[in-house]
Amino acid sequence: MIATAHEVADAARVATLSYFRSDDLVTDDKGRTGFDPVTEADRAAEIAIREVLRRRRPDDAVQGEELPPRAGTSGLTWVIDPIDGTRSFMSGAPVWGVLIALRDSRGPVLGIIDQPYIQERFTGGFGAAWVDGPMGRRCLRTRPQRDLEQATLFTTYPELETAAETAALRALSARVRLTRYGLDCYAYALIAAGQIDLVVESGLQAHDVQAPIALIEAAGGLVTDWDGNPAPQGGCIIAAANPAIHAMARAVLAAAAN
Repeated sequence: MIATAHEVADAARVATLSYFRSDDLVTDDKGRTGFDPVTEADRAAEIAIREVLRRRRPDDAVQGEELPPRAGTSGLTWVIDPIDGTRSFMSGAPVWGVLIALRDSRGPVLGIIDQPYIQERFTGGFGAAWVDGPMGRRCLRTRPQRDLEQATLFTTYPELETAAETAALRALSARVRLTRYGLDCYAYALIAAGQIDLVVESGLQAHDVQAPIALIEAAGGLVTDWDGNPAPQGGCIIAAANPAIHAMARAVLAAAAN
């Protein structure tokens, strides 16, 4: 499974980098909420990913962002986002990533967050988590417990899906030491790497969260919805370095929402 996942990531690297920072990138607007872009690179990467899975894992199901789902008979499903952070991709910022997850009937069991341009690949599942990058390979472990007032929080946008969710995020931001914005999936990789404490977002889909869930949990962290429930289908997400910081953040969000 892991070898297949890395072959998938290799294929996506080639496809995405052939378009990144090009002068003639073709972009369409899905028009779901505001400007919702998809590029020819998104589609090319998903096609490349699916070709590897068709050859290596023909009995597995495939669920992607850009193309129709493929049914399977094995009980396993690959959940893929060919470019998470399309706005960053089209802006030339190297904080987008390729998300590859494998799930069974219980949820995600393997996740990869790959950043092709800086050549960092974060992998987690089956009891281990590691990163391969310019400095070689190293094991991943999330941060140990600390006070909320010492925590670092990331989120992609200052405004979430609703006014109530935005107010809750602002309440949490007022409690932590540092809040930063705009890293898309790369922020989840930073939790697994032990660099930050929290990512809080809303309006996410299954392809946005399943790879981060597997990666962060393999590194010792926790990912749930804002009510503390498993969140493999997305929605409002708290990703935390450890259960203690997760509980503190969740309490602040709940108090602000009520």
